[in-house]
Amino acid sequence: MIETFFTAFTTFFAVIGPIDTAVLLASLTPNMTPAERRAISAKAVFIATIIILLFALVGQPVLTQLGVSLAALQTAGGIILFAIALEMTLARRPGPAAALSPRESEEAEDKAERHAEIAVFPLATPLLAGPGAMTSAIVLAAGTKGDVSLIGAVIAAIIAVMAVTLVLLLLAQEIHHLIGLTARKVIVRVFGVLLAALAVQSIFNGLAQANIFG
Repeated sequence: MIETFFTAFTTFFAVIGPIDTAVLLASLTPNMTPAERRAISAKAVFIATIIILLFALVGQPVLTQLGVSLAALQTAGGIILFAIALEMTLARRPGPAAALSPRESEEAEDKAERHAEIAVFPLATPLLAGPGAMTSAIVLAAGTKGDVSLIGAVIAAIIAVMAVTLVLLLLAQEIHHLIGLTARKVIVRVFGVLLAALAVQSIFNGLAQANIFG
């Protein structure tokens, strides 16, 4: 159970990237007050947590109805996670750059509406509850094979990572000023390597269950 928790925690922390997201939040909200930034952070984390939990709890039953096996899910999930890990390790992680593209129409929108948009997009999704987090939730939950205690460990890991994410988002402005670019790149690469190892293990587990090699 403890091993499952730490594996899930490491996986979600790597694919969600709370530190990167905190830096992005500071970049997106330079002129907002601390209260406004806190509201955006809380809403984004809440929405993302619900999305990821839903994928963890009902993702496997839905796939079962579609006729997708656990072996196929683990193998496909491992491949997707490995692609994300490769992006992180090579410092080509997408998302923030695209999310920062300004839209002229926002200038005419109401301030509260802009805040809501930032909380939902790009923070809640795709940065927090993106394809990597969704896939991880399904793969990790499926790997528990219905064991209630292990599913509880995965859920606890999701909540723990999202709690850490919320704290970092609340401290976004401070992190933006204190953390250096080099330190951020090192952190991203380290978790990229860890995620790559977890992804390869997921692929191995899927191939073993499929009994491809006899």
